[in-house]
Amino acid sequence: MIWYTSVRFDYTTVGHVTADVLSDGSRHPGGTAFYSALQASRLGQRALILTRGVPGEIEELLEPYRSEFELEIVAAEQTTTLQTSGTGLARSQRVLAWAGAIDEDVVIDTSILHLAPVARETPRRWHGRARFVGLTPQGLVRQWAGPEQQIRPSPPDRDRIPEGCEAMVLGEAEQQSCEELIAEFVAAGTIVAVTAAEFPTTILGPGDQLLTVEVPRLAGPGDDIGAGDVFAAAFFVALSEGMAPAEATRFAHAAAAVRMIGAGAQAIGERSAIEARLRALA
Repeated sequence: MIWYTSVRFDYTTVGHVTADVLSDGSRHPGGTAFYSALQASRLGQRALILTRGVPGEIEELLEPYRSEFELEIVAAEQTTTLQTSGTGLARSQRVLAWAGAIDEDVVIDTSILHLAPVARETPRRWHGRARFVGLTPQGLVRQWAGPEQQIRPSPPDRDRIPEGCEAMVLGEAEQQSCEELIAEFVAAGTIVAVTAAEFPTTILGPGDQLLTVEVPRLAGPGDDIGAGDVFAAAFFVALSEGMAPAEATRFAHAAAAVRMIGAGAQAIGERSAIEARLRALA
């Protein structure tokens, strides 16, 4: 099967849209592909999600947001479903169902391609045009096994890592597993952002470039589900627009803060809200 987007998109995410089961039993749409595409859309990007799962289930989960992005689904017997508990670095997840790897030939036509795995599913190859490739590899350093199907860090799935990209965003929880990958990408010119919740974000770049950018404090703890995905989308968009890494990081911090001040995906901010947050901090 070949996917082809005949009309050019500004921002394309490839990865599983998930059904997230929270501690109260409620089900919500999740996955980096969803949160990042929604943030990109609210930054004025024409967004597309390429995913795999049960079409009717995914369409129902995404119904409140369907006017904001295009959606392509490869049909599968089940949708990736994650049971989530805790917040921040204390968050834990276990896999209730997996939609399977996206191994079809993916043909894209986009300005920004965001490879956004949550459970080792992104394609081994893709074809087409992408001016800027961003990677969030946390889904490639996850493994689950045993009766509990608890997700644990593991070495990255190198078969599903692109040969190169313009930028990569990962959390400090994945940094140790990705040390070799980070070194390879930085040497090739990739800008790498390592986030650490409320602690400073580290930016690594070519020529031993090392920056730390403070994370502005929030008034309260906030709801942080999807905040890292929002950060990644805002960071990739900002870099693609020509912002310097430190400036792009501050813009992405503001986007994540806007998301955390509210609740759920509906709190993801438009550009005006993010810029207002930056002005308030300044």
